[in-house]
Amino acid sequence: MFDSELTDGQAKKTTRRMFLGSGVAVAAGVAFLSWRKAPEVEASGAGRGTPGMVTIVNFSDDGKNLGPATVPKIVKTNAEWKAQLPGNSYDIARLADTEMAFTGATWNEHSPGIFRCICCDTALFDSKTKFESGTGWPSFWAPIAKENVAEATDSSFGMVRTEVKCKRCDGHLGHVFDDGPAPTGLRYCMNSASMRFVKAAA
Repeated sequence: MFDSELTDGQAKKTTRRMFLGSGVAVAAGVAFLSWRKAPEVEASGAGRGTPGMVTIVNFSDDGKNLGPATVPKIVKTNAEWKAQLPGNSYDIARLADTEMAFTGATWNEHSPGIFRCICCDTALFDSKTKFESGTGWPSFWAPIAKENVAEATDSSFGMVRTEVKCKRCDGHLGHVFDDGPAPTGLRYCMNSASMRFVKAAA
């Protein structure tokens, strides 16, 4: 049917339908852009952190427990973090992004050693608790010390998950799930880009 053949009523319905369709498309576009930008906005406050003191457990590079220490939280602006962090570590550790599975530097790392926070060097995981989860991300059944990590509810992307962060700098590490092996039954699914691996001396 050609436009010239449309009655006034049909033309109004067609125009209204086009208007509503355009409105839906614009709203979807805005929602998509907001979703992509949400991590930056959300992390602009969390990325800087809240000043204060925290108690963590220090470890030597060979995994020896050096005991607890009360230290100031590491607080920096997003610009300072971005200047400090390599590659995509800023997006992941400070903006809570996620690296693609099977692409991280340590997902398949099986050497003895410890994993430290890429942002503040806090000891996070020991390779003794690392296991092959088949997910493509470094997975552990426990942190090196529970005092060194913090957990928070993450309701992004329509899911409710438990986010794991570095206790000292609030850096995003990944998420913890309850489908891990014994003895804890937990799977700390971490991002390689949020940590640096320190290989144990031979």
